[in-house]
Amino acid sequence: MLTIDNYLDSHYIHRSNWLRAAVLGANDGIISISSLAIGVAAASASREPIILATVAGLVAGALSMAAGEYVSVSSQTDTERADIERERLELKEMPDEELQILAQIYERRGLKKETAMQVAIELTEKDALAAHIRDELGINEISQAKPIQAALASGASFTVGGILPLLVILFAPVTGMEYWLYGFTIFFLILLGATAAKTGGSSIKKAIIRITVWGTIAMVLSACVGYLFGVNV
Repeated sequence: MLTIDNYLDSHYIHRSNWLRAAVLGANDGIISISSLAIGVAAASASREPIILATVAGLVAGALSMAAGEYVSVSSQTDTERADIERERLELKEMPDEELQILAQIYERRGLKKETAMQVAIELTEKDALAAHIRDELGINEISQAKPIQAALASGASFTVGGILPLLVILFAPVTGMEYWLYGFTIFFLILLGATAAKTGGSSIKKAIIRITVWGTIAMVLSACVGYLFGVNV
């Protein structure tokens, strides 16, 4: 039975925060580790330097991704809190003006002027701050920043994504390693694009094209760097 408590269960929007971080982390893990390995493989005749560079990149990348995601989302949280505190102060100092603003918001959304004012009055009586946070600032439970969730999703998905090209490095022939990496990485990116699109309810074809095109560009440029330096490791 559909109720107000479960009506979002079949929607995708409530997954947006962690899905964005997870896709970003996995995509970065696959592409950055593969690109790093391709660059080293292009200038190396043995497996050990490629493995060493890949493992170092995987550890550093996962920690950096988690830390970066936490810091960036925390900055968003700080901004939200600052605006909420400002709204709390404005409600205390000029409640009438804030009521008018709330009514105008509802009026612009399609309510008649009298109805908009009545809605604003009733919501203000129940919880004025909550009404302004939601309808004036646009902050709600779904869109609210969650730094810990984003950091964990991003760091974990980077690790999973980065392990995939590492497996290729461990088992593929050293000769032509960059080509093996490129082929498998495209396959991994296709899987990631399809999975992300399926989870988020978007177009699978569009997600696959987008993720493989940019992944290819990154890997080709990395391989070119390895060839340009031409250092035998």
